[in-house]
Amino acid sequence: MTLRYLTPLSPDEQIAHGLSDPVPMAMADRVRFSEIDILQHVNNKAYLDWFEALRVEYYNSFFRPHFKGLEQPRHVVRNADIHYIKEMVIGETYITTARVLSFRRTSYMIEQQIWSGDLRATMQGVMVFRTADGTAGYPIPDSLRQQFLELDGATEIG
Repeated sequence: MTLRYLTPLSPDEQIAHGLSDPVPMAMADRVRFSEIDILQHVNNKAYLDWFEALRVEYYNSFFRPHFKGLEQPRHVVRNADIHYIKEMVIGETYITTARVLSFRRTSYMIEQQIWSGDLRATMQGVMVFRTADGTAGYPIPDSLRQQFLELDGATEIG
């Protein structure tokens, strides 16, 4: 099966390209020259860019529709813990994944991974919804909470 770049991958495509458990959002790309550091490895900042690019696609595809007709919230990273597992080099193809692990009233924990034959990096972060002016938490709509349970297999906390 040919790997499609910069397009969300179906569960079958994810499995065909080495992911053991499909997730709601996965997308492939390849390492570019501009992402290489002096040691000829992928610069740590590139991983952050890859994680963010997929989070934006994930949000636009799966979260944004739940806010239709509502005031649009701010969607911010509260914190992120990144674990670099194995180096990557120019030309390597990789798949970035995302899923929600758990959620509360105004926030959720996201898990992201980068795969290239094997697991290369992981990120777990807390994402928070804030009101448009940023002064208060913005409750996650019930329909999105339900999606977290059904699509992501997330756990509701509290």
